[in-house]
Amino acid sequence: MKAVYFEEFGVLPVLREVPEPQLSAAGVIVRVEATGLCRSDWHGWQGHDTDIALPHVPGHELVGVIDAVGPLVRRFRVGQRVTVPFVCACGDCAECDAGNGQVCRNQTQPGFTHWGSYAQRVALHNADVNLIAIGDALNAGAAALLGCRFATSYRGLVHQAGLQAGETLVVVGCRGVGLSAVMIGQALGATVIAVDISADALDAATRVGAAHVVNSAGLGDDEVVGHIRALTTDGAQVSLEALGRENTVAIGIRSLATRGRHVQIGLLADDPRVPLGTVIARELTVLGSHGMPAHDYPALLDLVLSGRLRPQDLISRRITLAEAPAALAAMSTSGAPAGVTLIELG
Repeated sequence: MKAVYFEEFGVLPVLREVPEPQLSAAGVIVRVEATGLCRSDWHGWQGHDTDIALPHVPGHELVGVIDAVGPLVRRFRVGQRVTVPFVCACGDCAECDAGNGQVCRNQTQPGFTHWGSYAQRVALHNADVNLIAIGDALNAGAAALLGCRFATSYRGLVHQAGLQAGETLVVVGCRGVGLSAVMIGQALGATVIAVDISADALDAATRVGAAHVVNSAGLGDDEVVGHIRALTTDGAQVSLEALGRENTVAIGIRSLATRGRHVQIGLLADDPRVPLGTVIARELTVLGSHGMPAHDYPALLDLVLSGRLRPQDLISRRITLAEAPAALAAMSTSGAPAGVTLIELG
């Protein structure tokens, strides 16, 4: 089968023939219909993820059709259209027993712990625990983006931060994850303030529901925080950082009102310095969001199927598998296009 493949971190991947994925007893092989180009894939290609063994095929955000089913699978069949959380749970550990498969101690992640979805076919493990059935009518782009960006933002805002209608949400970094957070915040009835250095990204944020934008290009961090707080009564109730920079993490935290909640989604190459003095003085809460277990997807799917949430509206570019290596490399520059790039195979 054809796949995007690299043998060295940071060296441009190539499209080439690779061996077929191996079917596990409790897993499935999925023929990939579409997969998202995600910054997490860029981090993996750069060597920032210790789970990745070379050579490697990236990709973790997908929708497709089951081609083969392992003998222990009971809930799914060949020909069924599915998506999957990027964190696949084992179903047997203490975390899974408590309903927290997104932090499963035995987790697998396509595109990280094993070869991923920048390929014609991908292996997914523990299918009965992890697969989510997707109707044929659901847009492929919307379905693919549910695996990572939207699920991670949804869990961060709803299950972690408990964002409520009428609250103010600050989203720092308006690429794929950030724009999904803007869209979800608006759908939940929050007033959303979007922050980015790119006018194009802020235009996209406005289109998907941001009430206010702050263009931070050329501004000092104190100025950015001042602009954000000026748009609120006494700071935001919730902030979400989706970029993965030390200073933007601090901006999100410093933008909060007393007893506000910060959600950290953006991945960082190194652990940042955090303004803990502000966290202590304002009794702030700092939360992570690491995907969402499959059993929590129905509420998110209901928002999508109702039309209140339209992940497909974030897709700004559709490319082929052959174009994926160059698109991945382009994420190394700040000039990457606003919105989401979708790799289409089906």
